Amino acid sequence: TKIDLAHQQFLGETLAEIAYQKAGIIKKGVPLVIGPQHEEVLDVIEAEARRYDAPTLVHGQHWHIWDERGRLVFQDETGLLDLPLPNLRGPHQIGNAGMAIAALRHLGFGEEACEAAVTSAFWPARMQRLRRGPLVDAAPEAELWLDGGHNPAAGQALADTLAGLPDRPTHMICGMLSTKDVAGYLRPLAEQAQSLHAVAIPGETATLPAEDTAAAADSVGLPARVATSVADALAALVEQDPSARILICGSLYLAGAVLRENG
Repeated sequence: TKIDLAHQQFLGETLAEIAYQKAGIIKKGVPLVIGPQHEEVLDVIEAEARRYDAPTLVHGQHWHIWDERGRLVFQDETGLLDLPLPNLRGPHQIGNAGMAIAALRHLGFGEEACEAAVTSAFWPARMQRLRRGPLVDAAPEAELWLDGGHNPAAGQALADTLAGLPDRPTHMICGMLSTKDVAGYLRPLAEQAQSLHAVAIPGETATLPAEDTAAAADSVGLPARVATSVADALAALVEQDPSARILICGSLYLAGAVLRENG
């Protein structure tokens, strides 16, 4: 899948360095499906694939995918598929679905299997709509979403996803780890949200203090305040705008805590 700057303390400071580390998944002689990538990332992955004699199926070369009039269109050397849009939300999920379809087609599966794959995939905390549980009960008129993305690329993908939803006042409840580029993550989201409530991640020693998350939000033009918990932030937002869209985001650790709390 698409490689961007993330976990630099472990993987390296540049896209090329990170790509080299992630290319460690390549196995000798095993086909490799490559989704949409930055050019410098693709160069590294293709070089490593050649080194291991791994055949490649590359987006833009061996297969193509796009959204056309509310349908998902996939094309490779065997022809076209006209499928429903992916169950997973966001424009970036088009490329991810393409990778799954390319792999299925390479393995000999037909259109029915490809359609089942894109329409039934479920990925918790990836723009997940919360539809039941105590948090939903506390905000019955609101539209409640959960996302665990935590780097600038994830912030951009999330902003693009929000931009594609019907107009509705949008507010964020955000908690992040101290190792993350908080301003970089929030900058694209400042164009889509009206406010942010910052929280600490419960039970995480590496959590960024809520005050620091709020300061980062303010620095990118996103009005912010501090809350003691997700539940308290939600209660304040419901009182302010009962039918708003509320996005809980910033960390998979926070997402895990929310899913446990919400049952």
